[in-house]
Amino acid sequence: MARISINLKDGKAVKPSNIIVGIDLGTTNSLVAYTKDGETVTVKEHGGKSALVPSVVHFAADGSILVGDAAKEKLETEPQNTIYSVKRLLGKSYGDVESLEDYLGYQVIDDDDENTLVKIRVGDKFFTPIELSAEILKELKKRMEAELKATISRAVITVPAYFNDSQRQATRDAGKLAGLDVLRIVNEPTAASLAYGLNGQQSDVAQKIAVYDLGGGTFDISVLQIEDGIFEVLSTNGDTFLGGDDFDRVIVDYWMGKNNLTKADLTTNKSLSQALRLRAEEAKKALTYDLKFANDLDGIECRISRQQFQDLIMPLVQKTINCCRNALKDSELAENEIDHVIMVGGSTRVPLVQEMVSKFFGKQVNDSLNPDEVVAIGAAIQADVLAGTQKDVLLLDITPLSLGIETVGGLMDAIIPRNSKVPTRVGRNYTTSVDGQKNLKVAVFQGERDLVQDNRKLGEFILRDIPPMPAGIPKIEIQFILNADGILKVKAKELRSNVETSVEIKSSYGLSEEEMGKMLLDSIQNAEADMKIRSLLEARNEARNIILSVGKFLQQNETILSDDEKSRTIELNESLKKSVEGEDKDAINKAMADLNEYTAPLAHRALDVNIGEAMKGRKL
Repeated sequence: MARISINLKDGKAVKPSNIIVGIDLGTTNSLVAYTKDGETVTVKEHGGKSALVPSVVHFAADGSILVGDAAKEKLETEPQNTIYSVKRLLGKSYGDVESLEDYLGYQVIDDDDENTLVKIRVGDKFFTPIELSAEILKELKKRMEAELKATISRAVITVPAYFNDSQRQATRDAGKLAGLDVLRIVNEPTAASLAYGLNGQQSDVAQKIAVYDLGGGTFDISVLQIEDGIFEVLSTNGDTFLGGDDFDRVIVDYWMGKNNLTKADLTTNKSLSQALRLRAEEAKKALTYDLKFANDLDGIECRISRQQFQDLIMPLVQKTINCCRNALKDSELAENEIDHVIMVGGSTRVPLVQEMVSKFFGKQVNDSLNPDEVVAIGAAIQADVLAGTQKDVLLLDITPLSLGIETVGGLMDAIIPRNSKVPTRVGRNYTTSVDGQKNLKVAVFQGERDLVQDNRKLGEFILRDIPPMPAGIPKIEIQFILNADGILKVKAKELRSNVETSVEIKSSYGLSEEEMGKMLLDSIQNAEADMKIRSLLEARNEARNIILSVGKFLQQNETILSDDEKSRTIELNESLKKSVEGEDKDAINKAMADLNEYTAPLAHRALDVNIGEAMKGRKL
């Protein structure tokens, strides 16, 4: 299977150009880099001040969108319209992020469904983290094009090694929505190792590398073995919800305690919340070089010493050390067997972090490269490899187009994304959408569009004799197994009953490079329209599930609810039904949010009553 590159003007397959960029899509800052004449550079803003683009998106009253420094300036004055740390939300449900709600200046929607990915509300509009990440990527693309005075359409984007499949796919989708063909998703530690030149070319023995990556919102530790240009990840560990943002948060909590402020004070005054968060970030950076910080805010005392700061973050840094210990255990290596310890991410500048990591590994850490830029530089080097400029790093064969299945509403769910290495095996869990469903049709498609009707059907089969259960209860695992010859085997298994079936689909799928190029071109040119259709269909699917649930809830709890509560619930449910018939996904999301907001307290009360009834006469 060959790599396919396309000319975005005529859709024809072309040889790879040298203009493939490397992007570090970060929690706090993002940046873009490229390799020119053998030198890899990060692209600075006009005027050459900084390569960092704050990962902040602001929605102005006139409908315009600001990204970067201009958006960051709005954090205090318009926090409800200014989104930051969006990387933390990628591929997450509300349940994953609700602990952050008090600290966020913007509204994250509680849809009362642990399986639904999170949405962010700005006024009466609703955005996914994918759409917000795409705005940041567009800004990086624009900066790159201004630098090169050429159109950029291909990129390598990095993610934490600890990112799961859902988070990786969300990153790919964001790239596509920004008009980029994402050739590879590269683990950040691999990119960092490339940036440091640790590609195993000058060594007769394998090097063991530990990459300690502490960014704004995520932490991961990866242990790699590098030999003859081949990178093998021996183990990885970490926390996708631990980073510099949490350092800021403990400072805010400390100041709140000193000034007798409560969480309610911050929840009701988002401008104050953001002002304190930004002041805490300022303190954290200052304490890297100074022993004390003092900069009061409107009568609120904002003072802290380096020692106090270190005492506060010690448990967080210790969590990262525990992750390092687990990663070494999984790799079956001892601390003294690690040849290099590489520091990545702006939060590694904190003196306590460097001190504790050095002590754990028993050697001086390597932070000679700018920790903010090292990952983007590595991504650009990987991009240079894909462009064919570097010949001494191994590139395994890859899938030319995404492979996936049809889900509710005719949506394509890519299980093996385009440019995945082969051979590969990927599994994902699904469930039924109808009560008592006994059979499930699995239709397999190839392509990059969001609707299966725009992709190529490869085959289908039926998983029969699923034991009848309520919708959502069966656990059905779909496995895609793609071998090096391009033969795809698809398995479906209901995990509770072990009912199983499979189908085999032969190699290459009969598409020429020209046809593949056309499919890729269509996916990029129609990305925005596809996203709108997908968002509408997903909102409709979610709303229909809620409508059915509300009907059951009213029926089962008729005696618990008052007439007014039943009447208002029915009214909101009817409003949701009406919005589902329309074409406005924001109207559907608003109707769902209104319904969930009203019924959540009723559901909690009903649950308490039902548990009380069930426990009558029993002793605990």
